[in-house]
Amino acid sequence: MRARSTDAGRAEAAPPGCAVTPAGVVDLRGGAGRAELRYPAGDLVIVSGLPGSGKSTLIRRAVPALDGRGGLVWCVDSQDSRERLERRTPRWLPYGAYRPVVRAVHYAALRRALRSGASAVVHDCGERSWVRRWAVRAARRRGGGAHLVVLDVPVGTALAGQWARGRLVSAWAFRRHRRGVGRLVAAGRLPPGMRSMVLVDRAAADALRGIAFGPSTPAGG
Repeated sequence: MRARSTDAGRAEAAPPGCAVTPAGVVDLRGGAGRAELRYPAGDLVIVSGLPGSGKSTLIRRAVPALDGRGGLVWCVDSQDSRERLERRTPRWLPYGAYRPVVRAVHYAALRRALRSGASAVVHDCGERSWVRRWAVRAARRRGGGAHLVVLDVPVGTALAGQWARGRLVSAWAFRRHRRGVGRLVAAGRLPPGMRSMVLVDRAAADALRGIAFGPSTPAGG
């Protein structure tokens, strides 16, 4: 079915087990239903939120390896790039020393994903609007759409997530991320070029059955 938004921007509750095709701004915060988000095959989904909010966890748990066409779903996560480089660097070398390399590897992977024409899910911390503009342009060139899934969690929850994973973001960087994500949530409207934006809190993110690509389930079917 296609998720329907009220004038206030809050989606009607999704029936349990339902496949939802988001359109416009869809708010699933506050227990709006246990659903699967399903996008057209070949589209691009950007998962955004504060560091420690659970973006990587959601991507790894909810995104299947293949889309509805049987094609590979690209998952581009900067955390994967960091972990690969960490395994190759001495333990005494601080992350700041090779952070630029991590970013270069991440953006190279993003470039390959955007050029592939495949369904793709991309990790984003919310403050780099140029990444979203890049994604929108690439999606248009290949005849697809770009979508956002925003994890809206309290600051304390995100900080607890950072402690749990053993990696803390600097106070300066965290403030920058807060401003970026805060603008996305507070605006209450689609960023330019995006076809949909789904807002989820931690409970809603944990309840999502999946983020998939393929034919949507007809309403009432």
